[in-house]
Order: sequence, then C-alpha cells, then structure tokens
Amino acid sequence: MSEEDSELERLKAKRLAEMKKNISSKQEIEKTQEVAKEKPLENPRDLLVNRLGFRGLEVLENAESQFPNETKIIVEKLSELIKTGEINEIIDGGKLLTLFRSVGLSIRMATKIHIEQDGKFVSLSDKLSNQSSVDSDE
Repeated sequence: MSEEDSELERLKAKRLAEMKKNISSKQEIEKTQEVAKEKPLENPRDLLVNRLGFRGLEVLENAESQFPNETKIIVEKLSELIKTGEINEIIDGGKLLTLFRSVGLSIRMATKIHIEQDGKFVSLSDKLSNQSSVDSDE
C-alpha cells in the first residue's frame, strides 16, 4: 500500500503544481488587461503633437484650419510612422510645413518682419507707417 500512497502523493503534487501555474497565468492575463484599460489608445493628433518641436504646433493648427480633411489624413499617417518607429526625431515647424507643401497643401502662415530701431524691435509695417507720416509732415 505504501507504493500506492507514494504514487497518489506524487499525482496530488503534480496536480497542485498545475493548478498553481493556471492561477498565476490567469492573474498575469488579468493584470495586462487592467493595464490596457488604464492606458487608453492615444489619439493620433496627440501622438504627433508630442513629437512636434519649435513652431510645429503653430503649423499644424494653421493646416487644420485651412485644410481639415487632408490634414487629418496626414496626421494619421504620421502617427502610424511614429508608432512603428520609422519617425523617431522631433518634427519642427519648418519640416512639417515642407511636408504639407510637398503633398500639395500650401499652408499660409502669418509672417511678421521686425527690425531694430533705437534699440527696440519694431515691426516693419509700423516702421513704414511712421516713416510715411514723418514724410507727409515735412
């Protein structure tokens, strides 16, 4: 009988080990599902905005206001490239503007030219308007 008892104990131990393994794997699956629920899928635009550098957001906002449908498609494609790791650099405003122009979208940007006058930076339009008023006074 002792041989049957030892065989029975061995089977019990084996079964207990299998049950522990199943429980731990279920807990790992539940843990990964909880993490997935806590981390929502990132919006393609947010993913791109996190990668934008100097004046990149300004270019993106101008593009969205001027060409909303086309910009949405480009943003989705750029976010896919960022997710796959094909784009891993910071995209500044100049690069983004070049990209939009290369696909045929002429994004208009507000431009200001400042010049130095008496130690201060003054916009070119203000300088020209002041100069024309001085000329008309003479």
